Amino acid sequence: MWKIALVALLTVLTAWGGAATNPVSAEMQHTQTMAAQAAVPSSVVAQISKARLATAKYAMNLARAKADGYVIITPMIPNMGYHFLNPKISGFDITRPPILVYVRSGGTWQLAAIEWVFPEKPASAPLQGAKYGSFGAACHYTDGEFVMAAAEANCAKTHPRTGAAFNFWHGPLVTLHLWIWYPNPAGVFAEFNPLLTPFNNE
Repeated sequence: MWKIALVALLTVLTAWGGAATNPVSAEMQHTQTMAAQAAVPSSVVAQISKARLATAKYAMNLARAKADGYVIITPMIPNMGYHFLNPKISGFDITRPPILVYVRSGGTWQLAAIEWVFPEKPASAPLQGAKYGSFGAACHYTDGEFVMAAAEANCAKTHPRTGAAFNFWHGPLVTLHLWIWYPNPAGVFAEFNPLLTPFNNE
């Protein structure tokens, strides 16, 4: 599986394209990916290049990300990944994403996307053509588990299933993903990535 992922990564480096193991045919994946890429403005491609250079040190090195302040805030969200947040980073800087989104296979971690979150949809898109997702209000715990909750007062001091300590609460969020380390036929700004299905049970 990881050989497939690395091949896909190399393809992205040169052509922003490629296909991975998926029930959909390779030809269909390639068509979908190329169509999604064709919609990416050249200004965004330039920004993606900056983001890739800045986050290359984390691509296959979760330990480095943790050393730099990123901590787990979600388990594996299907077709999205594990989210790691750096609470010291705020605002929008293409070279300093506050969230790194990883997938895992056999104990090996690979960066798939970077992400920003906002309390509401930005009045002016930080990237041309940006598309947004959403994440409801939730209590987060130190082991990465979370529980949806409308108010912090509803957060238990420990996670009801794992016993992990309460970490923080946030209200409803608008999310902005940028799939720069794993190809996504749904588009570089898509919330979910259908090619990550093989990682959902890891």
